[in-house]
Amino acid sequence: MIARAGIASRRQCEGIITEGRVTVDGEVVRDVACRVDAQTQRITVDGELLPSPKPVHFAFHKPRGVVCTNADDEKRPRVIDYFRGQSSRLFTVGRLDEESEGLILVTNDGTFSQHIAHPRHEVTKTYEVTVIGRVSGEELAKIRKGVWISDGKTKVHGAFVRKKTPRFTILHIVLAEGRNREVRRIFARIGFRLRRLRRIAIGPVELRDLKPGQHRPLRKNELRALTDVDGTEPTPSS
Repeated sequence: MIARAGIASRRQCEGIITEGRVTVDGEVVRDVACRVDAQTQRITVDGELLPSPKPVHFAFHKPRGVVCTNADDEKRPRVIDYFRGQSSRLFTVGRLDEESEGLILVTNDGTFSQHIAHPRHEVTKTYEVTVIGRVSGEELAKIRKGVWISDGKTKVHGAFVRKKTPRFTILHIVLAEGRNREVRRIFARIGFRLRRLRRIAIGPVELRDLKPGQHRPLRKNELRALTDVDGTEPTPSS
């Protein structure tokens, strides 16, 4: 929470807490695992009230080779490196592995992130998948039915062939789960090697003409559609 407010890095914030420089409702807190509610409790750092940054929500086109971690010692390019002009500490909603590209949401809003990531809300993710070889109708039916991988049977909401050539097949796959490298594992299970994996939509938010490395604020209607399961609406980004 202190890191998200832009006070310091996450690692530095742990030191600030253990040094006794943070209070919650007037009491000094030294436990970095202490849970607090910024909406109802008064939090200070060095006697100054912790600022509450305005929630922001972005669609970002993650290039291949960029990672989603916020680790300060990461040597590879990170998603958050593309947002250096932002005053608050941002993070990605979910992950895309290093070799994958496409749409990912970036925010400073923990409530919004938890809502999108929670399985019960079933926010769909659509992927454009290019595999080496020709995917048959029988193999497509297997994908739609679900295949068994190491942590259970997959639940595919849609699978469609968009294009076939003698050497490869382009498909659109729709999932609502957040399993690690799930799309890659599905195609490996039925014997195909991926040539390219690109996420093109998250719920109503589409990648469209957003170029690699570019981002834009989410629109009001996109935020509303993403959060209408329980009626929660975050404040739109400016």
